[in-house]
Amino acid sequence: MSVIDELRRADFNNLGGLSAPAKGIFCALAAILILAAGYYFKTSPQREEFDQLVAQEGQLRAEFEEKQQKAANLEANIEQLEQMKLILQQMLRKLPSKTEMPDLLVDISQTALSAGIQNDLFEPQPEIVKDFYAEKPISLRMVGTYHQFGDFVSGVASLPRVVILTMHDISLKPAGQGAVSANGQLTLEGTVKTYRYLDDSESADGGASAPGGA
Repeated sequence: MSVIDELRRADFNNLGGLSAPAKGIFCALAAILILAAGYYFKTSPQREEFDQLVAQEGQLRAEFEEKQQKAANLEANIEQLEQMKLILQQMLRKLPSKTEMPDLLVDISQTALSAGIQNDLFEPQPEIVKDFYAEKPISLRMVGTYHQFGDFVSGVASLPRVVILTMHDISLKPAGQGAVSANGQLTLEGTVKTYRYLDDSESADGGASAPGGA
């Protein structure tokens, strides 16, 4: 009888009666089954957990390298930021100061008159303080020709101080009742804003107490 046939006919209640070769094969098969069961129930979950940890390690390593690179560039970024702040301050210093603003408003109004423009309304509004500058709205209504308005803009640009004028809700239409004025007169009406820089004391307060402060 072959060993295979002997194992097929083996009585599991009397395994001791098997021949030595049959016992050896039976023990080997049992050992293989035990190892397979151990791998399936114990080693396999641990292997999956290990693979997850390896993937997590790769992600953490990438995050660490990214943060390390940012940290290495932090000093250069801070230095660049300080340079940008300095440039901004230098640009703001070219704007009119608080004490120069009244004279500036007079200069703007006189520039319009010098260009031949009729000032029907030139009314400065309360100042609005922002983070690092202040804006001064001006309600106006002017009457003049297209070329006179061009001369006015050119004259404002030629003032000694840097003057920034931005227009808001501006309308430009023919003066008088007709669709087109006989002498080319136009009425410009709306609000313009000019700007000044904040002095050191105002910058320290941040404009928190001023109406409209940001």
